[in-house]
Amino acid sequence: MGAASGAVPLRVGVLASGEGSNLQALLDTVHGHEALVVAVAADKPTAGALQRAREAGIETAVFPIGEFADRGTRDAAIADWLVAHDVQLVVLAGYMALLTSPLLGRFPDAVVNIHPSLLPAFPGIRAIEQAVDYGVKVFGVTVHFVLDDGGVDTGPVIVQRAVTLDNASDPAAVHEALRPVEHALLPEAVRLIARGAVARDPANPRRTVVTADETPAQAPHA
Repeated sequence: MGAASGAVPLRVGVLASGEGSNLQALLDTVHGHEALVVAVAADKPTAGALQRAREAGIETAVFPIGEFADRGTRDAAIADWLVAHDVQLVVLAGYMALLTSPLLGRFPDAVVNIHPSLLPAFPGIRAIEQAVDYGVKVFGVTVHFVLDDGGVDTGPVIVQRAVTLDNASDPAAVHEALRPVEHALLPEAVRLIARGAVARDPANPRRTVVTADETPAQAPHA
């Protein structure tokens, strides 16, 4: 599940739908060090992540759903493209489309996602809005594996970090508060995987075991 310390950089492919700030966080931290972002794809030609990738000299592609018969056909095409670039880890950095077996089956235990809640609380879309509506006081960010299990945000947690926001009522303000957490946590997860420090718990496949000394105390695993 990634390269051990001292090995060549882990080859990462990123899927994004939006401006690509989480992609930029990867480019500014682990890219060229523990990992190498070699391919960036989007489901929208207007995604800002594509321009960020091009400026960094990274191969890009667009896979609009309207150009394929169905989601599975598109996911198979994305998987073929990632494999052609020798991608070892797929990172969903604000990718808003659900992935299906034709892609997930090609990258077992090698697809990770960043989600703006402390999973398993508030999975799926509008997670921050769900949390605000529920009146929670502790928000957070989770990086987790994406499994081919038919679920949404159900994969084992790699790292999490919590943020206390009393009396939060504006989802946009919560998102701004969580953004720097996202930008720190996603590179951390990729760094750990690249170092070979993340494994599924043989006693409970719902859990991950993170063995690196660099793991922060604030990053519990579930």
